[in-house]
Amino acid sequence: MDNSDNATTITEDGALLAAIDLGSNSFHMVVAKLFQGELTTVDVMSDKVQLAAGMNGDKMLGEEAIERGLNCLRRFAQRISAIPRSAIKIVGTNALREAHNSSAFATQAEKILGVPLEIIAGREEARLIYLGVSHTLADVAGARLVVDIGGGSTEFIIGERFEPLETESLDMGCVSFTQRFFNDGKMNATNFRRAEFAAKQELLSIRERYRQVGWSSSVGASGSIKAIRNACVEGGFTDNEEITPKSLAKLKDKFLSFDTVSDLDIPGIKQERLAILPAGLAILTALFESLGVKSMGFSTGALREGLLYDMAGRLQHEDVRERSISALCQRYHVDLTHAQRVEHTAMILLAQVKSAWELDSPEYHDLLAWAARTHEAGLTIAHSQFHKHSAYLVQHSDLAGFTSSEQQLLGFLVRAHRRKFPKDEYKLLPDNRQEAMKRLCVLLRLGVILNRSRDDVRLPALSLQVDDKDMQLTFPEGWFPQHPLTEADLEQEQDYLKHIDINLSVS
Repeated sequence: MDNSDNATTITEDGALLAAIDLGSNSFHMVVAKLFQGELTTVDVMSDKVQLAAGMNGDKMLGEEAIERGLNCLRRFAQRISAIPRSAIKIVGTNALREAHNSSAFATQAEKILGVPLEIIAGREEARLIYLGVSHTLADVAGARLVVDIGGGSTEFIIGERFEPLETESLDMGCVSFTQRFFNDGKMNATNFRRAEFAAKQELLSIRERYRQVGWSSSVGASGSIKAIRNACVEGGFTDNEEITPKSLAKLKDKFLSFDTVSDLDIPGIKQERLAILPAGLAILTALFESLGVKSMGFSTGALREGLLYDMAGRLQHEDVRERSISALCQRYHVDLTHAQRVEHTAMILLAQVKSAWELDSPEYHDLLAWAARTHEAGLTIAHSQFHKHSAYLVQHSDLAGFTSSEQQLLGFLVRAHRRKFPKDEYKLLPDNRQEAMKRLCVLLRLGVILNRSRDDVRLPALSLQVDDKDMQLTFPEGWFPQHPLTEADLEQEQDYLKHIDINLSVS
């Protein structure tokens, strides 16, 4: 996203950024100042909301869990009330991915914070975690394994410096495993054995691939691994504050010396964390054995810090989404020369109507540009219905940096760039985005029509004027007789647009 206006204000004035991570166990917020390219933490807030613990067997969040979460967000909202909404990012992870009623929670959260809640995919969560960890640790050579045990999922990343090479999110977490294997509250070897076996089963999907890629160091992130590390240090099970297989075994023996989970008593670790720590220990023990980890350090950086650095990168024009779009275009052999022609034309049209059509946001500029670049990706599959194939690829590929809602919007624009306007897909868009997406769609359609010849001949000076639902597209006098195909395509387009209450006049 080209946030050039915001970037000037933030980098010159040292204004604030805020990142909010709605995890399955805890909600976290970090406020930081970006000045001359450096982020400095100003404030940190967190709350053990235990959202995943409040989910029933039908994958529905209970009213009490929802209210705990909303009360936490009300406190967060007061702290960030003076920060511009464009400088705030809020994401939800596994519990909100899994819950069938997450959209209802998201609607209430957005009203409280005034910022859209993005529920991110597991691999995007892994990418952001790696970003947070890599910016927190020393920049050393060699591959690094990063592990983050959350409440409902565990993320695994292998990367070098600031670039993730492998990202994966597995369906196991300290809250979900507590409910599955320690729900009776007993601290015994049977419960541990069952939890470790289940974790190893999950790890089978990545074990060989990750071992083959390899790493020279490993790092843990977030609360569960921090608590395990601290418990090992407190018990004298490690000499250098790193977690090892031997220290995990000693910590497990210590845990098994207690009869119940509620009896656990580890200095420096709060009771609410201790309640889910046996499950976290079982997962960590399983991954050490499955992946052959010899030792693991700890990083204070995690998802929320990754969000901050991702926001800072976008403000300084280092947007990973640009790379994701470029990679997708290369993967599906997009004709980049033609795509750039379409993008250029669409941008000219956008510049003429963005004020009248309320499309001034940099987000709309980026969505239109990305849609123009990817609208022909589906030709790799088949020419027939290629706009539908393109939309599917855009919406369902793993695109680093994109949220699922962004991919939905982008996929819609690509789907709607030709033929009949897809009204069913349009109705699935958020209500507050529909009108803007319809207008962007019209600009993309015109960009495609005006470049159908796929040649390098420059288009004439075009004039596009709009007044709500009325559009006037004007060409230089005498141009149409030399371009009968364009004239016929625009006549057809007038009929298509009438069905969505847009009146296009051409002269």
